[in-house]
Amino acid sequence: MENEQILNEGTGTRANNRFLMACQRQPVDATPIWLMRQAGRYMAEYRQLREKYSILEIIKTPELAYEVTMQPINAFDLDAAIIFADILPPLAGMGLELDFVKGEGPAIYNPIRSTSDVDQLHVSPPEETLWFTLEAIKLARKELDSRGIPLIGFSGAPFTLASYAIEGGSSRNHLHVKGLMMSDPEAWDRLMTKLSDVVGNYLLAQARAGAQALQLFDSWVGELSPSDYECYVMPYSRRAMEIARPGGVPIIHFGTNTSGMLELIRDAGGDIIGVDWRINLNDAWERLGSDVAVQGNLDPVALFAPWPALQNRARQVLDQAGGRSGHIFNLGHGILPNTPVDNVRRLVDFVHEYTAKH
Repeated sequence: MENEQILNEGTGTRANNRFLMACQRQPVDATPIWLMRQAGRYMAEYRQLREKYSILEIIKTPELAYEVTMQPINAFDLDAAIIFADILPPLAGMGLELDFVKGEGPAIYNPIRSTSDVDQLHVSPPEETLWFTLEAIKLARKELDSRGIPLIGFSGAPFTLASYAIEGGSSRNHLHVKGLMMSDPEAWDRLMTKLSDVVGNYLLAQARAGAQALQLFDSWVGELSPSDYECYVMPYSRRAMEIARPGGVPIIHFGTNTSGMLELIRDAGGDIIGVDWRINLNDAWERLGSDVAVQGNLDPVALFAPWPALQNRARQVLDQAGGRSGHIFNLGHGILPNTPVDNVRRLVDFVHEYTAKH
């Protein structure tokens, strides 16, 4: 099996291979844990770098992106690293003007609002437009291999990228993106086809650069009805993952607020399905079935609670998993700014200690 070869490629014999083994629903010595946004603003080391560089400067400088990728690995006993990047640079590679505005977040200055806007989008090889992340992956693999820790690559999913591209940034009601989807199915298809090509090829390039697992982030898909997801989004997510599949590495399919469409998320593709805290892990697993691994699903806000309360919530997640093969402990979304670093450390250690098989 192609993935079985990946398990042994450059990752040594340390127990940290448990992440890749869990991706394939194989028995592990303890539940693996990594955390979305594990590299970022809650860490003092990252904030110090941000005093000197913008987020785009860090992302586009492979040596800096590598440095940030390693910060949480140096601080905590995590079972996987995830390359430091952002979901939006692929849009810049298509011709959209991307910026990160302090205090407001990402902004697209020339959002897509018409068929002609869609037609002007470029679909270029990721080696040309996203070379910096591919180089950062290569740098990180050199160091991570010596520690036996796998590296995760990622991309935003077609719908989530479309949401930013059309809305021009974050949106509360997704009026413009849903409007285009409902009013002009032909333009929507052309846009989503382009995005699925960009996303799929970007993921594939990351695997070929050295990423040993991939995650597709569909952060905004929970804003849709199940029927709209099935008709207007699912085919393009599936297409992106099918393009990435020749990379031969496990694919994590993650979305938020997807309790109403979990089965559709599963059917779109992915070896591991990420679930958030809005559903009990056990209930999610029963609906998803035994042929996929499951990632999740602690509420990120729980990391602000006193340790006894946090420990209890983490224990509940692990008890719901019940020691089944194929569970990867994670948050239901990314670590929030100002999260207490000591709680992150204690959580990582607790997950290992509570699930260790002697």
